[in-house]
Amino acid sequence: KQFKEAVKQLEKDERVSLSSDGELKLSKSERKSADDEPTEKKKKSKKEKKEKKEKKSKKSKKRKDTASSGDEKESKKQKKQDETPEEEDDDDDVEEANGDEENNNEEAEAQNDDPADKNKPCKNNPQGITRLFIGNLPFAITETTLNDFLNGSITHLKWITDKETGKFYGSAFAELRNSKDAAKCMQEINGTQLMGRPIKLNYAPPRDLEDWPPKSRVITGGKVANAGGQAGGKGIKAMSVKPEGCCKLFIGNLSYEIDDEGITKFFMTVDAEIKAVRWLFHQDSGDFKGVGYVDFWNTDACEKAATLNGKNLLGRPIRIDWAE
Repeated sequence: KQFKEAVKQLEKDERVSLSSDGELKLSKSERKSADDEPTEKKKKSKKEKKEKKEKKSKKSKKRKDTASSGDEKESKKQKKQDETPEEEDDDDDVEEANGDEENNNEEAEAQNDDPADKNKPCKNNPQGITRLFIGNLPFAITETTLNDFLNGSITHLKWITDKETGKFYGSAFAELRNSKDAAKCMQEINGTQLMGRPIKLNYAPPRDLEDWPPKSRVITGGKVANAGGQAGGKGIKAMSVKPEGCCKLFIGNLSYEIDDEGITKFFMTVDAEIKAVRWLFHQDSGDFKGVGYVDFWNTDACEKAATLNGKNLLGRPIRIDWAE
């Protein structure tokens, strides 16, 4: 019903015509309007494309203008930098000169170390003393080991030994580089362990008319001088230089009553655990020679055992030395 009414309205408006066969046709005016519509769309499409092209052209031109302006600014900036390189180089030269001057001042300060400052009073050493007494030293101590222990500050060393026998007493006098080194050792090293022993340090200024420091770097007190840097004398034979990583010791001047249990207990007094022991005998008679070799589990235990050099074992001062 609605369709029929719509058709009738279109016929009334002369937009369509309905034939006797029921065929619905557009009027001539409507067909012409329909034919013109694509043309208008085409025209409109061409117009839109033209407008887009113009906008695109304007944007491109704007970008070029911006880039040109940027290049011009960059060019001006570069020109300005090119005009001032000498000033920057001058600043670098000044900084370099200042650095060289500081280095030269440091070198000059090191070179102009006034000997008068050696005994200069300082914190914890108001008298400016440079000589220290060192006590409770192990018998296996060497000048190198002791110097390393005191931060490499020893310039002269005197082992204290018995005047008659030359036996090492386990103590020494050491001259240090300056009063500050002496104060540092007293503050930081006094009472610390060296080869299993707590080392005792005291300020020991030389007495009036005493020839100190000695002419030689290392001397031994008493009648026997020991030029090898090793503590000891006639009473205790100096040990040889320790091989790197040494874990084995030669032991001599042993009692004929010694056995594995006795030597083990002896070295355990310094917490040096034995790995193996080998006694030496005469080939012909088979008698014990009073010497042997002891192996330890590590070099630290070996060093601890070496501190017993000269100690009494079954009534005899045992002789100890490093072994390969």
